[in-house]
Amino acid sequence: MEDCKLCMLVTFFLIITKMVATGKYIPTTLEGPFDPVTIRFDPSLRQGSDDIPMDDPRLKKNVTSMFPEQIALALSTPTSMWVSWVTGDAQIGSNVTALDPTSVASEVWYGKESGKYTNKKTGNATVYSQLYLFEGLLNYTSGIIHHVRIDGLEPGTKYYYKCGDSSLPAMSDEHVFETLLLPGPNSYPRRIALIGDLGLTSNSSTTIDHLTRNDPSLILMVGDLTYANQYLTTGGKGVPCFSCAFPDAPIRETYQPRWDGWGRFMKPLISRVPMMVIEGNHEIEPQGYMSLCWGHMLTITVQYAWLKEDLHKVDRMVTPWLVAAMHPPWYNSYSSHYQEFECMRLEMEELLYQYGVDIIFSGHVHAYERMNRVYNYTLHACGPVYITVGDGGNIEKVDVDHADDPGKCPSEGHNIPEFGGVCHLNFSSGPAKGKFCWDRQPEWSAFRESSFGHGILEVLNSTYALWTWHRNQDIYKEESSGDQLYIVRQPELCSPSTSLKVIFHFNIRELLFNSLFYFSCGKRIEVSLKRDPMRLSKERKQKKVQRYLQNGRGFCHCSS
Repeated sequence: MEDCKLCMLVTFFLIITKMVATGKYIPTTLEGPFDPVTIRFDPSLRQGSDDIPMDDPRLKKNVTSMFPEQIALALSTPTSMWVSWVTGDAQIGSNVTALDPTSVASEVWYGKESGKYTNKKTGNATVYSQLYLFEGLLNYTSGIIHHVRIDGLEPGTKYYYKCGDSSLPAMSDEHVFETLLLPGPNSYPRRIALIGDLGLTSNSSTTIDHLTRNDPSLILMVGDLTYANQYLTTGGKGVPCFSCAFPDAPIRETYQPRWDGWGRFMKPLISRVPMMVIEGNHEIEPQGYMSLCWGHMLTITVQYAWLKEDLHKVDRMVTPWLVAAMHPPWYNSYSSHYQEFECMRLEMEELLYQYGVDIIFSGHVHAYERMNRVYNYTLHACGPVYITVGDGGNIEKVDVDHADDPGKCPSEGHNIPEFGGVCHLNFSSGPAKGKFCWDRQPEWSAFRESSFGHGILEVLNSTYALWTWHRNQDIYKEESSGDQLYIVRQPELCSPSTSLKVIFHFNIRELLFNSLFYFSCGKRIEVSLKRDPMRLSKERKQKKVQRYLQNGRGFCHCSS
């Protein structure tokens, strides 16, 4: 109990410090559900931008022979790291010959001091080819792709490294990375960046510039990276959207060199900050699901049988935060992709709810949206916080229409998923009962904005995390944010055995300086009522609290 009070007091201090530094109040999910807010697209801005051309210096190959390029990091464990890179020249044409992956070594030299590489690890190399059977379509074969897993590292430690083949010699310049902390009390990734549907446009460039200045320790990409499959094999523009049919083509084409350009474009960032990728519809493969343990937090990608077993293994005392990531959103009030993945939600939502998943990130919709805590389209204090960050800046432009806008409710023939069935449904309860679309912003949609941007998640302790969304058009400052709030876990309320208990949330501004004890323990007062608390007015809630406090029956939970 004393440890709990101490950590909550530290959280209180951090929140107060943040408020003083930024000069603004940051709400918490304890105060929800929030009234829906919509910030519409600014017509003075362009809705999108063209892709960066392949002859741009950021996309062109700038090394020779077998020197490494497209260097990238990916997580393995707190004591290991994957390093990947490409050597040699890719080929595109009617006749291509794959390079020999054994012709060059895969080495990483590394150490704790700059210029002193006391250790070496070797790995494997491969190539891939995109071959078309149709006349007139150009084939592609990649450079040699290297993967080396460095293990035996110390957690929370900075390492300097070079990669390549020391016998040629053909080694990269020096790069640096920092390993994650071991799972344990208050060991979390410092700043986790969330981006989705990035692409390779001028808007994408702005997103990455802003994200880089936010200095993340980890990047989670929730799918759709390059949009290379919207190009012809000749490099010419093919189609403006993923679902659009290719003109005069027997098969969907892809211009693979845009993947190489994307790797070069991202290299300055992901050669020093590990990036984990969730597959999107532009790079979907059936085997692409995984879980990642980041200090005191577990992130999972979704596939049912594996997921159920993986969730069952999680010890919430060691890993209190559960964050799920998948490309398509289940909760979405935009016209684009509206109810497109209802079948998936119907099959899997209960499982994630039962195991107390805290946050669910998605992309696919090219705009930003954060939901109130919700379960089965009903406001629920123990439901996850769903956040859509498919606003990275890709060529398909920002989504601006909402399903509740007049005339913008999709018809039954729209938003058909490429994989899986169709489960479009009318709502069975609430203000939209009997309708396919709401006639106003749904109550479960807390904040939505048609702008490009990125998000940062900062986990403070086992119950508090700060979520900040930055829009691209803002001049970057630490205190500049489009949407920001503290996401608060309530494990004593929302464990599987107590998830149906009633909880009230109160305005932190009214309690902040009057009752440090109640705030330090999560600022919660629990009252047993038969009536649905969501239907009570704020004034009636406050009266209930006052009465229970006067009678000595109000209490605050702290885990021991």
